[in-house]
Amino acid sequence: MKRIRALERVPDLRTRLSDFNLAGDEAKRPAVFGILWRISAILVVFFSAGAGHVDAQERRPEGQFDCLIQPKMVLKLGTSVPGLLNEVLVDRGDVIKKGDVVARLESGVEQAAVLLAKARAENDATVRSSIAKLEFQRRKDERSKLLRKNDAVSVAVADEAETSARVAEQDVEEAKVNFALAGLELARANEVLKLRTIRSPIDGVVVERKLGPGEYAFDQAHLLTISQIDPLLVEVFVPLSQFGKIHVGASAEVLPEAPVGGRYTARVTVVDQVFDAASGTIGVRLELPNPNYALPAGLKCRVRFPGVG
Repeated sequence: MKRIRALERVPDLRTRLSDFNLAGDEAKRPAVFGILWRISAILVVFFSAGAGHVDAQERRPEGQFDCLIQPKMVLKLGTSVPGLLNEVLVDRGDVIKKGDVVARLESGVEQAAVLLAKARAENDATVRSSIAKLEFQRRKDERSKLLRKNDAVSVAVADEAETSARVAEQDVEEAKVNFALAGLELARANEVLKLRTIRSPIDGVVVERKLGPGEYAFDQAHLLTISQIDPLLVEVFVPLSQFGKIHVGASAEVLPEAPVGGRYTARVTVVDQVFDAASGTIGVRLELPNPNYALPAGLKCRVRFPGVG
C-alpha cells in the first residue's frame, strides 16, 4: 500500500518540477535532472526489493514455516563455595557426560577435616569402656543386694551400688550417641569436600570456559557454559490461523538449512496458550532427538506440519 502511494506521488513531483523555467535558467537544469535521476533509481530499487519479497513469499511451500534449532538447555556452571581453582579438566568444544568432573578447587583443609572425622568415627574405645564399666557396676550391685539380705552392708552402700549401675547404663547410651554423631560428622566432612569438586549436571558440550587454574572462583562468577544439544529444541511461530491445527505430541518434519540439510522428525511439546497480538502468531516448540550430536544448535530451519497449510 505504501509503494502504491509513493508511485501516486510521482506525477505531482513531475508537475512541481515542470514549474521551473528550465529554458530561462540554464543553471537549474543540471540540478533538476540530478534530482530526477536519484528519484528514479530509488523507485527502481524500492519496487525491485518489494517484488523479490513477494516472490519469496509465493515460493514458500505450503505448510512450511521458518524455525530455529536451539539447545535444550544452556547452563552457566559455577560453584557454591569460594576458593582457588586447582585444576580445570575441560575446555571449549569438549563433550561431557552428567556427573563428569570438570574442575576442582583447592581442598587441603577439607581433606584434613575428613581424616580427622574418620578417625573419630572409627574410634569406639569410649563405647567399649563404658560397656565394661556398666558390667562391673551391675556385678557390684548384685553383690551388694546379696550382702544386704544378710545385713552385711548398710543400706547406703547397697543404694550407692545400685545408683552407680544406673549411671553406668546412661554412660553407655551417651557413648553410643557420641559415636553415632562422629559418623555424622564424617558424612558432613565428606559432603563439604565434595563441594570442592565441580561436576557437570547434564550431558552436553562445553561452549565457553571463563576461569583457569589458580584463579579465584566464587558464587557470582561462572566457570563454564555448557549446552545440552540432545535433544534439541525447535522454536517456530505460526500464524493465528493455524490455532487448533497443531497439538502437543504431533510429529513434524524439520529441514535444517544448508550446508547441514536433511530431514528430521521432531515432536511438538509446547503450544503457547498466550498469543502474540502484535505479530499475529502462536509460539510452538518441538523436541528433536540428536543422539550423535549430528545437528548443531543455532541453525535456521523450516518445519512442516502434516495436514497443516
